[in-house]
Amino acid sequence: MSLLRAVSSTRTPVAASVLRRRAASSSAHDNHHHHDANEQYPREGQSIRPSTRLRPLNAGQIEFSGPFWRNTVISALLVAAFYKFAPEPTNETYLTRWMALYYTPRERLMQLAVKHTAMSADNSDATVLLGSARQPPVHRYRYPQSFEKSSPFLMPVGEAVDTA
Repeated sequence: MSLLRAVSSTRTPVAASVLRRRAASSSAHDNHHHHDANEQYPREGQSIRPSTRLRPLNAGQIEFSGPFWRNTVISALLVAAFYKFAPEPTNETYLTRWMALYYTPRERLMQLAVKHTAMSADNSDATVLLGSARQPPVHRYRYPQSFEKSSPFLMPVGEAVDTA
């Protein structure tokens, strides 16, 4: 078994270097540019379906049955119908009345702008006030039990002076 390992271990680096050399050469790569005489490409506007065979397109034949031409014809018909049935260009058309219904007068817009400016100024003042706010200073004593010394309830009997 050890003899077989010794033989295989010496052959592996050599075999690996040969394989690397073959993989790096241009002859190891497959040329992907094969051309087949029976290749057929789909017509413009058609999707590729693997189960269907495309029939060859004659050189002089132009087809107008694709989705592009269908959409073009439909949009042309819609434009023609709109042009024929659109109302006359006066101030009493439906579109003009609808726009006038939702129209906001200039004075009202100015009132809203002034109100918004005043509210923005109040908001900025409150923001500055809250941004500059600080907590009150807290005095921390090193020996807080010194307050307990001056309490009248902690005086021993006989040490208090009678001022009566």
